[in-house]
Amino acid sequence: MKATVFGEISLVSLETEAALYWRDDCLVSGGGELFPIINGVPRFVPLENYASSFGLQWNTYRRTQLDSYTGVPISRDRLKRIAGGSLEIFEGKKVLEAGCGAGRFTEVMLDSGAKVFAVDISAAVDANYLNFKTRPNYFVCQADLLRLPTIKEQFDIVVCLGVIQHTPSPEETMRALCSYVKRGGLLLIDHYSFDYPATPIRCQLREYLMKKEKKQSLWLVQKMVKTMWPLHKLLFRMRGIRGVGRIRSLFLRWSPIVDYHDSYPSLGNRLLYEWAALDTYDTLTDYYKHLRNADEISAWLAKLGLIRIEVTYGGNGVEARALKAANT
Repeated sequence: MKATVFGEISLVSLETEAALYWRDDCLVSGGGELFPIINGVPRFVPLENYASSFGLQWNTYRRTQLDSYTGVPISRDRLKRIAGGSLEIFEGKKVLEAGCGAGRFTEVMLDSGAKVFAVDISAAVDANYLNFKTRPNYFVCQADLLRLPTIKEQFDIVVCLGVIQHTPSPEETMRALCSYVKRGGLLLIDHYSFDYPATPIRCQLREYLMKKEKKQSLWLVQKMVKTMWPLHKLLFRMRGIRGVGRIRSLFLRWSPIVDYHDSYPSLGNRLLYEWAALDTYDTLTDYYKHLRNADEISAWLAKLGLIRIEVTYGGNGVEARALKAANT
């Protein structure tokens, strides 16, 4: 049997770091450990876990946030900003994408010439695999960010966007991510800030939906968006009329629906509705929702030994990039 290698990245046992080998529909180690390959994707965690709602979400909206689907470079622009203004840094680099979801950033990095090792703890990996299984320099597996089936310090760039706030401990997640960055390599992350719009009605709905079966929660959110969306559209169209702008501002603060009319008007009516359904479900069913400010993120990255730390407010909250010193 031949050891499993993605580019220069070897897959190893979670327990012993022994090499893993392909055998029919599973990966095995010399010590007899076995990890199944289901629907083309190696699995290192149970199929169902605390992030299962994200798996349902991304398989339901598999292409919704891909730039190739929307025709609008929303994901490209966001990643470019967090990367410091250029996507050329990904060319030929070994990249760990931690928490890949359906692949909005996977696509951008593959298009930029990266060798992408994508991982997610949820069944979102199935959507990611269907989107990119024919692309070269691509590998995806279902695994926990704290226990990846690879050895440490072997990735040129580690990217983790839209994820850390949804893990049990953001600090431990950042520690794990840092451990996979090679010396001299780059870490790119973001995190919800304390400006996150956690209105009372959203908090109450989240508490209610979290008690429901996941497919039922998704159905309820879809019905809620369908019911309220006409009013969202109407107020956006009438926003220039005297007094309506203020009414709309108050309405948006009250409504639990995520509305991108102001942020991404170029998406058009159909995609704005699709994004509203996707992100409303996202915000109302996440198991963990941590908040951190820029100073806290910066201080923790410094404690982990990273250098040239740049932290700003933008996007989902706090965006950061930092280097691991070449000699530590």
